[in-house]
Amino acid sequence: MMHRETIPRVVTKLLFPYILLFALYVQFHGELGPGGGFQAGVIVAAAIILYGIIFGLQAAHRIAPPRLVEIMISLGVLIYGVVGVFGLLFGGNYLDYFVLDPDPVNGQERGIFWVEAGVLVTVSSTMVAIYYAFAGRGR
Repeated sequence: MMHRETIPRVVTKLLFPYILLFALYVQFHGELGPGGGFQAGVIVAAAIILYGIIFGLQAAHRIAPPRLVEIMISLGVLIYGVVGVFGLLFGGNYLDYFVLDPDPVNGQERGIFWVEAGVLVTVSSTMVAIYYAFAGRGR
């Protein structure tokens, strides 16, 4: 933990919200260009990990409590799976987005949005959980 390093602490506090904002941009821009749930999830995790490196593991736990991180890993997978099951319930194949809306294009957009949201949640939570496991090892 960097108690006396003022510049990294100030820069981290200033950049943290912008890093998260950039992750949202990558998430929502993913259907139009490079990006999507995986990349956005890694960016969110990188912001939390940076915060933990600069301010300490306990500070990172206050932002993303370990129990919440564990729940979010499963929640992301659940979101992904439920989208696939909805495809089956509406008469299509598993992860067949076209049946999610009377207009197939809207169904495709909705399905991809929710699948990518599930990926973001799972990837970011998994990366943070790995960081917590390694950072907390020496305690």
